[in-house]
Amino acid sequence: MTVAFEQINHKVVSTAVAPGREVLARRGAMLAYTGDVGFSPVHTGPGGIGGLAGRAVAGEHVSMMVAQGSGTVYYGFAGLYVTIIELDGSAPLSVEADRLVAHDAALQSTVVFLGEGGGLRGMVRGAVSGQGLFTTQLHGVGSVAVMSHGGTIALPVRSGEPTTVDPQAYVGHVGNVEAKVSLNASWRDAVGRGSGEAVQLKMSGSGTVYVQASEQKIR
Repeated sequence: MTVAFEQINHKVVSTAVAPGREVLARRGAMLAYTGDVGFSPVHTGPGGIGGLAGRAVAGEHVSMMVAQGSGTVYYGFAGLYVTIIELDGSAPLSVEADRLVAHDAALQSTVVFLGEGGGLRGMVRGAVSGQGLFTTQLHGVGSVAVMSHGGTIALPVRSGEPTTVDPQAYVGHVGNVEAKVSLNASWRDAVGRGSGEAVQLKMSGSGTVYVQASEQKIR
């Protein structure tokens, strides 16, 4: 069985927890719960939990808690906006670990080094975006709740039609999408609020990229 999240408002989601339907969430994201639900820290284990061991090694670690039992749990974090992303198993979600609020514990979690696929450009992307050189990928069928400043928009990425994103506004992407660093005159220059070149992310391939309504980082 997969776990589904329900949007309560822009900043809170809920989910039903049951035997075989456990939920992983970052420490401090649980706001309230009803029923007989227990919470314990996650270190390693089967299924989606196993990938967490690699996060600590890779510097992509965020302390996580698993919710088990029977009941409903409400999640949110620091008053930030929360977006639900549904994965159908056809493609992974790539997202920085510090943007994860909660996800289906059955999802497989791996850590990807940005430099492996794109060489130096991948490492530059991590450096300029302030998101580190590693990113988390979630694979499988299930729901994921991610946080952002001001909410997100989902932009399609189509073959032959790249979508350009400010690195600070990038939240994550789903699908067969490649992100390349591009140095171009910033759109800020056109309105007189900056000078020089700006680093942008050109997303190509096929999928969806999620962009937040702010350039502010998650802290």
